[in-house]
Amino acid sequence: MEKIDYTDTGQFCSGHVACAGCAEALAMRVILNEVGTDAVGVVVPSCTAVILGGHPMSSAKIPFLHGTLESAAASAAGVKRALRAMGRDDTTVLCLAGDGGTYDIGLQSLSSAAERNEDILYVCFDNEGYMNTGGQKSSSTPKSATTGSTPLGKTTRKKNLIEILAAHRIPYIATVSPSHLNDMKAKVKKAKGMRGMKVIIVLIPCLPGWGVADNAAVKTARLAVESGVFPLIEVEDGLTYKVAQDEKKHPLDDYLAQQKRYRHLKDDDRAELQADVDASWSRLIGLAAM
Repeated sequence: MEKIDYTDTGQFCSGHVACAGCAEALAMRVILNEVGTDAVGVVVPSCTAVILGGHPMSSAKIPFLHGTLESAAASAAGVKRALRAMGRDDTTVLCLAGDGGTYDIGLQSLSSAAERNEDILYVCFDNEGYMNTGGQKSSSTPKSATTGSTPLGKTTRKKNLIEILAAHRIPYIATVSPSHLNDMKAKVKKAKGMRGMKVIIVLIPCLPGWGVADNAAVKTARLAVESGVFPLIEVEDGLTYKVAQDEKKHPLDDYLAQQKRYRHLKDDDRAELQADVDASWSRLIGLAAM
């Protein structure tokens, strides 16, 4: 296994209350380190808000405004405009939300901020469900996954937020994974250096929600990338697609086997999901080749 060379700059503090083994805390550390000290954060109700905690006991060195679930992007846009009025236009505004506050409840304010091309860095920690309130399904939950509200498996596909955002023609969209920290670091740095709306989606395997072993979150995230379920991509100006990997290295079954939420699947169900992944991968490679 390749050793990751990474230096922590201390922007994320110990003593947080993430679940033992949670990959979100790892991702937050990398993101906050790269964003730096000249930044103001906005966070909405989510696992992220719980992990950060409130002032003055926050786990982050930068100040965070705790907003409402439906207004993540709108709140961040307001903070950015206030900073601009104070002459602090170079201060980064970092918005942190979960998939419930991004794909679902916060989609209206996210779409509006994207349409206005607000100068914020929006990060979605995507654990594919409402994990902070009992593990109910969101529109980010993949097809066939069991949740608290879909005990027999979700019957619809995961919402393709990447292409929805690409249709807004914002400057930058990216996907990152806690299994590829240097890729995450590079993309956050790139986004920070750009003006306008930037959205980064981070896949976070939820240990209790997905039924993943306490020591297997990063491994599961890596298999998601290498099986093509969650490819590492960049989209610039809604038109230019880039894919970090050249091929899918693992069959989907390797990824599914790490999680209890897929234990109910039969062979035909797995074959159908594999076909969906293959079709999405082919389409993505086609977009990148255009």
